[in-house]
Amino acid sequence: MLLYAVAMFVGFVCLVWGADRMVSGAAVTARNFGLAPMLIGLTVVGFATSAPEILVSISAALQNSPNIAIGNAIGSNIANIGLVAGVAALVRPLVVKSETLRRELPAMVAVSILPVILVPDLVLGRLDGLLLLLCMIGFFYWIIRLGMRTRGHDTLEAEYAAEIPGDVKQSVAYTSIVIGLAALLLGANALVWGAENLALAVGISELVLGLTVVAIGTSLPELAVSVTAARKGHHGLAFGNIIGSNAFNMLAVVGIAAAIRPTELSADVAQLHMPVMLAFTVAFFFMSYNYSDTVRLKSLSGGVLLFGFIIYYGYVAYQTIQ
Repeated sequence: MLLYAVAMFVGFVCLVWGADRMVSGAAVTARNFGLAPMLIGLTVVGFATSAPEILVSISAALQNSPNIAIGNAIGSNIANIGLVAGVAALVRPLVVKSETLRRELPAMVAVSILPVILVPDLVLGRLDGLLLLLCMIGFFYWIIRLGMRTRGHDTLEAEYAAEIPGDVKQSVAYTSIVIGLAALLLGANALVWGAENLALAVGISELVLGLTVVAIGTSLPELAVSVTAARKGHHGLAFGNIIGSNAFNMLAVVGIAAAIRPTELSADVAQLHMPVMLAFTVAFFFMSYNYSDTVRLKSLSGGVLLFGFIIYYGYVAYQTIQ
């Protein structure tokens, strides 16, 4: 069991470090090729930040542990809102005037509803996975169109531009991408191997382990980015990081897992975990959205989200022990 725990710890470290390297290298590369900071932030950085979840999904599906991938996607979305958004808002209330984020918020809710519609039969088949991946392409296209329409007059663009490293040679950026991807691959395989064997040794389901330990571990990059952004006053970056990551988790992570390895789900997925994920998403939407271009998350709202996250994890722990 110690070996499995060490493998998971090494996996987490590699995922966090590798994601940081890959995001940095990809952002610099996109900028050097002339892509506008707004589009870099919405697409390149958004997708690269979800790389830990995506690679864990691929590794888990290939190792015949798709429930780890599904649990990771659902748990990461709950952690992104309950833990990441909650802690970031407690560090500093998040307030930003951004047409882009105001349009992304309802899109995130719609994307989160789609997998819920697919799971009542407790099966995520290959066709379901391909449908989610097709929707991901459509979402990606919509994000690009949105970024092109709002660039130049959205405060979010300045925050993205400030976060892209300057004066970095393209050769260094390529090296950063390669090293980051290698670390992500190593981390994903180590994490899935350790989680799969630890679940067998301890006697808990792979789904529960994916929902909790694996989900928090793969959400660490989002936590680091959002808390740091909140402290710097880059509130739009904190919001955008959470919204983009949750959308990619539901479409790319679940879609890839189902497309590679069709999965029979436990009843708890449809009756508890996905409804809880959707409840967190809807609560986050109503706490943040208004009909002006300003989105905000108050400290009190952050505290409520964090408290709900703790209650959910406590309930999952209690059910597991029982």
